[in-house]
Amino acid sequence: MDPALLARITAALERIAPPPPPPPSLEGADAFVWHPPARLAPVPVVSRVEIGLLQGVQRQREILLENTLRFARGLPANNAMLWGARGMGKSSLVKAAHAEANAQFPGSLALIEIHREDIRTLPDLLNILRGLSRRALVFCDDLSFEREDADYKALKSVLDGGIEGRPAHVLFYATSNRRHLMPRDMIDNERSTAINPGESVEEKVSLSDRFGLWLGFHNCDQDTFFAMVDGYAEAMKLPVTREELHRAAVEWSVTRGGRSGRVAWQFIQDMAGRLGVAA
Repeated sequence: MDPALLARITAALERIAPPPPPPPSLEGADAFVWHPPARLAPVPVVSRVEIGLLQGVQRQREILLENTLRFARGLPANNAMLWGARGMGKSSLVKAAHAEANAQFPGSLALIEIHREDIRTLPDLLNILRGLSRRALVFCDDLSFEREDADYKALKSVLDGGIEGRPAHVLFYATSNRRHLMPRDMIDNERSTAINPGESVEEKVSLSDRFGLWLGFHNCDQDTFFAMVDGYAEAMKLPVTREELHRAAVEWSVTRGGRSGRVAWQFIQDMAGRLGVAA
């Protein structure tokens, strides 16, 4: 074939071929979502609440915020596991602490969400982050493992045990409804069927030991529930008396079968709509 014709065909193919994707970057946004195998999608606006609105978790808020601020300043900090009751602000606290750290130290931290089903690709994400200079919080919401699920081994190795280890400029935050990330019946089954029950259970339970911070979240009482409702109502400037607000909040919590930060927020959204107040 004529070399000139071959060159023209090659040039034409290059023009119509899609350009190669840009290399992963932590610039241009403060939050990203990890999409394997190698894409960090920026999140322009993070769905979050202000840290001061998170009521009933003052001690947990203080500990996690201090840990996050140390990390933002370039000081040593711990991986954190937030576990416990549903709807008590675990994921909200992570996002609020990240926002507060960036408010005090602008641009210092990138928040990277990794979905539970992508945990096995965590080593790939960390390999990308090793080549980037910006400090990053890798966040997995509602992390847990079921029977026959071996993904916990990938997480376990990158948190502490791998030969490369976790990059110094990366922290891992996770939330879970389970203290040891696995259902009780799974742990009990390992204990009853393994040749050495103690070693088998220890291997799985030890995953939670990789987190330097364990922060427990528990169901709230009525006074705490009222504090949550009052804080949201004040922030949204709802034109309602406290007595009327509390009476309606009790009725709402009864219909929902419980009290939590999530229930308080859902109630306030409903109340604001009924009062004609835009969120």
